Amino acid sequence: MVNPVPAIPSERRKIRVSTSGEDVLLRLCLIALGVFLVVGLLLPIYTLLSKGVQDADGNFVGLQNFITYFNEPRVSVVFFNSLRISVISTAITLLIAGGYAFALTHSRMPGRGFFRAVALMPLLTPSLLPGIALIYLFGTQGFFREALLGYSLYGPIGIVMGEVFFTFPIALMIVLTSLLTIDRRLYEAAKTLRAGKVRTFFTVTLPAMRFGLSAAFFAVFTKVFTDFGVPITVGGSYPVLATDLYQKVIGGFDFQMGAVVGILLFIPAAIAFLIGHLLQRGHSAGIDGSAVIYIPEKSRGRDIACFVFCAAVAAAILGILLMAVLGSLFKLWPYNLSLSLASYNFTAHESSGWSAYGNSLKLAGGTAVFGTALIFFGAYLLERMPGAAWMRAVIGFLCMVPLAMPGMVLGLSYIFFFNNPSNPLGGIYGTMTILILSTVVHLYTVPHLTALTSLKQLDPGLEAVGSSLKVSRFVTFGRVILPVSLPTILRIASYLFMNSMTTISALVFLYSANTKVATISVLLLNDNAMLGPAAAMSVLIVATSAAVVSLQWLLMQGLLRRTNAWRGKEA
Repeated sequence: MVNPVPAIPSERRKIRVSTSGEDVLLRLCLIALGVFLVVGLLLPIYTLLSKGVQDADGNFVGLQNFITYFNEPRVSVVFFNSLRISVISTAITLLIAGGYAFALTHSRMPGRGFFRAVALMPLLTPSLLPGIALIYLFGTQGFFREALLGYSLYGPIGIVMGEVFFTFPIALMIVLTSLLTIDRRLYEAAKTLRAGKVRTFFTVTLPAMRFGLSAAFFAVFTKVFTDFGVPITVGGSYPVLATDLYQKVIGGFDFQMGAVVGILLFIPAAIAFLIGHLLQRGHSAGIDGSAVIYIPEKSRGRDIACFVFCAAVAAAILGILLMAVLGSLFKLWPYNLSLSLASYNFTAHESSGWSAYGNSLKLAGGTAVFGTALIFFGAYLLERMPGAAWMRAVIGFLCMVPLAMPGMVLGLSYIFFFNNPSNPLGGIYGTMTILILSTVVHLYTVPHLTALTSLKQLDPGLEAVGSSLKVSRFVTFGRVILPVSLPTILRIASYLFMNSMTTISALVFLYSANTKVATISVLLLNDNAMLGPAAAMSVLIVATSAAVVSLQWLLMQGLLRRTNAWRGKEA
């Protein structure tokens, strides 16, 4: 007869429930995860930092490379341009996202679900797409070029417009989360105290948004400061750090100065990430689990104003996406605007055609399969494995580092590390393997946190029950943990696939003639003034990402129906 499991606290039930053989195997798996992060992240970063203080022959020169770089007359301009663009874009994005999030949560306007779906559409696009669409709209031959009052799109105006489009959903999701946690009782107390709507906004709503706005500021600032896609398409002769890094490495093969620029990109991004992370932790610690969800009352004036505002923002988002689609269909813009599918005839562009799209599918599929398995099982080891607390803490910290690592910096560090003749892993350089590896590492943190959140919600006594039934942890993981976590696994796989289709920053330094992907194809087509095919490839990327997200939604609905049916039978 099996002895019942004693009712002990969850923290204690996580310990000593597996055999010694399983403990050894689990520790080996955890060590393998640590080796992966060391090889895929820590050693490349160390190599990049080392290159920044070495000359071309590998001799230590200290800060001489930095002194040489800052002695260039245009350096201060480039750095200031990046800061100015980042601050302006972030301020505008937060203003729009804050108003949009308020309208979605604090009004009864019609179409809230539609407006929320539209606001998330930029997540499906590569950062090159808004730049291409803006050229059709406001470029030298654009349909609405007069709207810029004589100013040129190619420069700070175009970069800011493109970055606001690209980062808007990121800010919206963060601010939206902070607004959804406001306790309804605070509004009831303000109403009881006869506070007006304006005073209630400044004493209840705005303080609750403060943490979300602060976290969104640093998240958006980091994204804009390190983005490459928008500046390379509409930046013109206006240099920023990301394009300066690209020109030094790709255009001038100056790897020492490239390492310096990469370090300069990494430091502000890391600081912004750290501050944003601390703010989010502080906010999470202050959330009361007994909070009552706020349901706004009807107000005709407020609801109309919110509807008009959201409609204007949604129209701008849909307008940019529609312009990209139309641009891909123009026969010869701006001279022949009749519609044609000629731009989708990628066979006419052998170096940037269907093979590049096929490589993107391989990259996204490989990243989704390998990345999901690695990240979810790695999160399981960190959250549910008994013992090895110090090892789990160190590896957990490494799992957070990629969020602070700009993609271009990671790609450059991979050049230095994997292209070294003395590196036994150098054989993967120039192959699809290194693209998948860099993409998984670059995207690691967000799905890791998603998996951890899901696993924390599971009863920690599941493994204890399995142990009492003489079932190994691996069997419990396969038969219980995985089926219960299928919705989370689908979200992680969808996130990795979608972002693999749209990413460019890390790949721009790592692709070869045989591993060129769709986003690189868009970049090369745009550089060769083939705007129609570039728009067509961008639209194809968006369509593929949208199809995957739709498939994920359908699978989630199927799982939900099966779960509800099972619960109905149990009842």
